[in-house]
Amino acid sequence: MKKFVLLALTAGGALLAKRKIDEGKQEQALWREATDPVRKA
Repeated sequence: MKKFVLLALTAGGALLAKRKIDEGKQEQALWREATDPVRKA
């Protein structure tokens, strides 16, 4: 039973970490788009 709980906690931690990394990547992409230099046509 303890192994199952440990496995569940590990999986939950990994899921939260992946979510945080994805949020960071999305925010970085948004900043990159917002700060792109405007080129004249």
